[in-house]
Amino acid sequence: MRRHALAGRGRRSYAGRMSSATTPFDLAIIGGGVNGAGIARDAAGRGWRVLLAEQADLASGTSSASTKLIHGGLRYLEYYEFRLVREALTEREVLWGIAPHIVWPLRFVLPYQAGLRPAWMLRAGLFLYDHLGGRKLLPPTRTLLLDRDEAGLPLKPGFHRGFEYSDCWVEDSRLVVLNARDAAARGAEILTRTRCVSARRAEGLWHLSLEDGGGTREVTARALVNAAGPWVGEVLGRVVRDNARAKVRLVKGSHIVVPRLFAHDRCYIFQNADRRIIFAIPYQEHFTLIGTTDRDYTGDPGAVRIDEGEIAYLCAAASEYFREPVKPENIVWTYSGVRSLYDDGASAAQEATRDYVLDLESGEGAAALHVFGGKITTYRRLALAALEKLAPHLPPATGLAPGWTATAPLPGGDFPRDGVVALATKLRELRPALSAATTRRLARAYGTEAAGILEDEGAGDMLAADLSRAELRHLVRSEWARELDDVLWRRSKLGLVVDEAGRERIAACL
Repeated sequence: MRRHALAGRGRRSYAGRMSSATTPFDLAIIGGGVNGAGIARDAAGRGWRVLLAEQADLASGTSSASTKLIHGGLRYLEYYEFRLVREALTEREVLWGIAPHIVWPLRFVLPYQAGLRPAWMLRAGLFLYDHLGGRKLLPPTRTLLLDRDEAGLPLKPGFHRGFEYSDCWVEDSRLVVLNARDAAARGAEILTRTRCVSARRAEGLWHLSLEDGGGTREVTARALVNAAGPWVGEVLGRVVRDNARAKVRLVKGSHIVVPRLFAHDRCYIFQNADRRIIFAIPYQEHFTLIGTTDRDYTGDPGAVRIDEGEIAYLCAAASEYFREPVKPENIVWTYSGVRSLYDDGASAAQEATRDYVLDLESGEGAAALHVFGGKITTYRRLALAALEKLAPHLPPATGLAPGWTATAPLPGGDFPRDGVVALATKLRELRPALSAATTRRLARAYGTEAAGILEDEGAGDMLAADLSRAELRHLVRSEWARELDDVLWRRSKLGLVVDEAGRERIAACL
């Protein structure tokens, strides 16, 4: 009974503005990944009545399985994706500004490897990368002598020269949750573990049937957004019944996590002989994240897992550069995701466009927008473009102007870009018994909202690792966490350090 009581309070706290059975929503969104949550936030802020239905947990698909970078995509320049790269580069500093707790700058080291892309090509690409997107705050590219720089120490002796450039990190699944929270605070209704089983047009409206563990609910909406990610084709075929529009290419990306391979805080981007690249990134203080792969995928997106071939590929690619080889037995965790790309006929998975395609159709007076592709970096711009297409099919907006999401902080992000260290220091003053690592984690996860968690009477009651009863209460009541994986692998990455006994203690409180 306790589990259901906590979960119920969480759903009511952020249910948003409820709609009666006869009052239509302006916009119904299928899919609680970054695109769906971003569209919900933008639309709710403009005053439209919004419903979002996610079949599982928020960010439970592709949006929690990224490489966790806010980046332009350096390699996309080779495929002449200049519009996509420019838009993504511009978004780096925008997202850093509205969410400085979960987005922060990183420096990437690109070692020059003889026999691959020539040095002049790398310099030219990085020059474009520095200037294409209007970089203002992030440091520019510089050349490194790896024989003399600490970044060369973990590498094999043959690497003498390299380049260092800027991009940003993001806590990807938290980005989704914070967008959903802000949408709810502005009136949207957010439903998790709720599947849309049918959608039909009648009398100028969409009529949707939604199923959760408690039964079926019928709602109506003036417009529909299919932002189901890897399930976009399934929604088109099974729910909307329009197979003709389902031009989807599913591409699988997998990552491995190993104990930390180097002491400094910079990242690596490695070229491979097959022209793909992989990243090696400091992760959760004690680990290194290595990824990603690019392979076409035909299975169930909900059952995607790394395979032995991908493990071998990532270990071999990293071992080409690091002095200490990366072996399968070093791996402490893996994760995989499926990108739903627009099928542009590209011959190889890594060549398929990462740009988004928005397919609008408006039969019988009720519009539907189907979202293909996209990158986590450009989710906010995708939402802008989506609502620009949908606006003629919606009532006049009564709220904020288009573009408001560029400056309005996400929950907890109302502090300066360079203020995380000061924030963590203030948090430790609230709870001196907590370690610096714990207050740093809380500042990074919750920003200015972390103070409220620490002021809760349960802040000193640790359930596992440094997860307190107060933090768990916040996740359940305010962030739709209902199951163990929601807490340990999406709202946080504490699953890397929580043992079985700790898992059982947390589960008992859900």
